[in-house]
Amino acid sequence: MSNSLQIGLLVFPLVTQLDMTGPLQVFSSLPGAKVHLVWKTLEPVQSDTPLRIPPTTTFADCPQLDVICVPGGYGTDDLLGDDEVLDFLRRQAEGARFVTSVCTGSLVLAAAGLLKGYRAATHWSAREALPLLGVELSRERVCVDRNRLTGGGVTAGIDLALTVIAHLVDPTAAETIQLRLEYNPQPPFNAGSPDTASPAVLAISQDRIKVAKQRRMELVRQAAARMQ
Repeated sequence: MSNSLQIGLLVFPLVTQLDMTGPLQVFSSLPGAKVHLVWKTLEPVQSDTPLRIPPTTTFADCPQLDVICVPGGYGTDDLLGDDEVLDFLRRQAEGARFVTSVCTGSLVLAAAGLLKGYRAATHWSAREALPLLGVELSRERVCVDRNRLTGGGVTAGIDLALTVIAHLVDPTAAETIQLRLEYNPQPPFNAGSPDTASPAVLAISQDRIKVAKQRRMELVRQAAARMQ
């Protein structure tokens, strides 16, 4: 079955690379699947690390995808009002079996109108944004609502992609990939969620993202206004 699967991940300037490369590693481990990195042009895009990512296809040349995945990162802010990106996602969603996201990629799907009437997850710092875009917030690490699968922040992309494989093929296929990747997390600290991080760590994190979060929320409000 995987021989005919077309899977595409959106890449864009200031993408959080692990949002994309985690699912990329999982999807690329599915025998026979064709995985695409999609952007407006084939020019490499700068991630939020020193890593530059070369797209493998453009919006114009991208085939109909079985799975479209939108990763997150601060670069998603500028996608919320980017009609070229939103129109591409709408076109692909019409024929895709699964429409998915990681982290703040769900905000982009929501801005495209693709999560209206759905539950969705996002990074903990963006949870206030989804309801403004008409989406019911889920605090799950991976939220499955019909054919919309959305993941929480960054590392949840691996969980998201394994869940997608389980739905596309079967759980055994997903578990086989999990074993190949030795995905057996045992984090050294219990600070991976605002619910478990210490008050001091949470305060530091919130202070560091304060300005960027204010900008994002303003762009989300603008996107919500355009949807009305």
